[in-house]
Amino acid sequence: MSQPPAPAASGRAAAPLPWLLLLLSVTTGLVDAISVLGLGKVFTANMTGNIVFLGFAASGAPGFKVAPYVVAITAFLAGAAVAGRTGKAHADRSLARWLLTSATIEAILLWVAAIFAVGLDIAAGTPEANVYAIIALTAIAMGYRNATIRQLKIPDLTTTVLTLTLTGLAADSTVAGGSNPNWARRIGSVVAIFGGAALGALLVTRTGLVIPLVLAGGLVLAGTLACALHPGARNPAHV
Repeated sequence: MSQPPAPAASGRAAAPLPWLLLLLSVTTGLVDAISVLGLGKVFTANMTGNIVFLGFAASGAPGFKVAPYVVAITAFLAGAAVAGRTGKAHADRSLARWLLTSATIEAILLWVAAIFAVGLDIAAGTPEANVYAIIALTAIAMGYRNATIRQLKIPDLTTTVLTLTLTGLAADSTVAGGSNPNWARRIGSVVAIFGGAALGALLVTRTGLVIPLVLAGGLVLAGTLACALHPGARNPAHV
């Protein structure tokens, strides 16, 4: 992936991308709550967890099945592949157009998943076909999200995983002899995912999956629209 020239990079930085990515981090917490609490101990945003759980399932550990993790990982990879092509197709177009295209795709996937969630019995995991459909749709959305964020190259805001963020907080702290770079952004990312997970857990346990899925899609689209209206988003994407 080629590096954008300096003027475009500074123009991109002028757009409120960090704020958008913090909002997207909140939706990650929502999706994690939906998948783990509502779909049977499967992640659709965090593939590290799925690889670990798949290992448990392969060993015959009780309570873990191979199929949900295979579906989630496969769908996640498919979403990431589509996002890679979408980003390249928008290389000479505005950042706003690329972001809105990506947000629209993600929101539609989450809202279609909400349709499959209507009438779903979370405790029984039935209808099973609907459970797998929601796993696949949300995993595609999160794979698409991850690949898009990766191309944006905004430091310390991956929107989905926090291991490196927490590592950076500790390793770059004054205690470790560092200068605490991006500490506010890193802490904001942690708080955003925590808050989204807490909100998602409340919604899932009290209302089911439909409302948090609809909310997640709405936040993605509304936040991206607000970011796209910023003058800095008129610059070329330069993926």
